Amino acid sequence: MQELIESWHALQLGGPTLYPLLFLALMALVILLDRTWIFWGFIRLPRSLDQLVSTYGFTWESLDEEIRRTGERNYYGRFCRNILDHRTRPLWWIESRAQDQAQILEKGMGRGLWVLETIVTAAPLLGLLGTITGMMHAFNLIGGNGLVDPSGVTGGVAQALIATAVGIFIALIALFGFNFFSRQQTHALEEMERLGTHLLDNLRLGYEFSVPEQESP
Repeated sequence: MQELIESWHALQLGGPTLYPLLFLALMALVILLDRTWIFWGFIRLPRSLDQLVSTYGFTWESLDEEIRRTGERNYYGRFCRNILDHRTRPLWWIESRAQDQAQILEKGMGRGLWVLETIVTAAPLLGLLGTITGMMHAFNLIGGNGLVDPSGVTGGVAQALIATAVGIFIALIALFGFNFFSRQQTHALEEMERLGTHLLDNLRLGYEFSVPEQESP
């Protein structure tokens, strides 16, 4: 407990820019936890679904059962459900609706990532602002006849260094999180594209083996 108190007192030396930096840190933490929950819980491709879709000539009834087991909130299940529900439509229509569904899911996966990207830029700038104000405070204590208040000067330098360090640290955490979840988003979209290709291939297979109706004489 004493160490936490001492750490807080040390951070307070960062000056007034510390408070917006802590706000950015809180925003980054909330977004990182939210994206972790979403990607871990709802953007995971079940192996059974992947194997089924990759099977030659699978039945749509088995796909419907597998999607039900996957859950309504799973992104891969929602994508496959969109194609399954419209499988009786023309292929061009199904492809268009699959692309629309993929865009909707992409927006859901990327929600909040733009905030992380903004924090990557804003946090170091706020830290730099704290550096400038701290150095200005230190220089103001140096009079024309030399050093007037040594403790005040060191306090200004400490404010400058702490603000810079906190800003860079927050930016690094946000940068790593943004890059990680952006890569996960890209991977998920690639997997959906692959699943969609397999589903459309199965539809084409059904069209190929379907027997056309005989025209009446």
